Amino acid sequence: MTTQSATPAGSLNEQIRETLRQRRAQAPKEVLKVLQRASDQLAQSNLGSRFLKEGDLAPDFTLPNARTVSVRLGDLLRRGPVVVSFYRGAWCPYCNLELRALQAALPQIRSLGAALVAISPQTPDHSLSTAEKNALEFEVLSDVGNRVAREYGLVFTVPQELRPVYQTWGIDLPKHNGDTSFELPVPATYIVGADRIIRLAFADLDYTRRLEPATIIAALSA
Repeated sequence: MTTQSATPAGSLNEQIRETLRQRRAQAPKEVLKVLQRASDQLAQSNLGSRFLKEGDLAPDFTLPNARTVSVRLGDLLRRGPVVVSFYRGAWCPYCNLELRALQAALPQIRSLGAALVAISPQTPDHSLSTAEKNALEFEVLSDVGNRVAREYGLVFTVPQELRPVYQTWGIDLPKHNGDTSFELPVPATYIVGADRIIRLAFADLDYTRRLEPATIIAALSA
């Protein structure tokens, strides 16, 4: 996991914290306890030791975009570095905040010769909805079954206790993801060089912590 400096006003993580505060204020105490137990369980796992890190070779992949056209990492890398962002799904408010922040930073990312792709386990139909809802101009890819996320060491299973909470919130993971595994990726962001070496890696078991786009811009500039 990368280390970031103090969060600037109006930053992505500041927006996330405010959204989190509002949601916690509205949630029943028992739901908050379930969420905390799930977070503690994930924090105590050894999943973090499997995350790919800076200096590792990024696995190549080919995934369908929102319109089911195949996109290959290796092809994108021929034109320059690629920012790869794994997110949980359109149902996650923190992911939507991150996707919109990445869209705002897209002109700078492209001006530095880089491409940007976002990956989730959602089906292409749900990826299309995500792209349209957030007016995204970068590729939104579907990693059904979390095959690619697994190669990056990011996959975990949503605890049984948490699944009814998701359902009460209208989150139907089997419908979104096209399977019944209840697996999700830890949100993560990588900058992959043309040689497929990871230049920057950020993954945090706390899904409310995300990499600031300003950090991405700084890394690409360097």
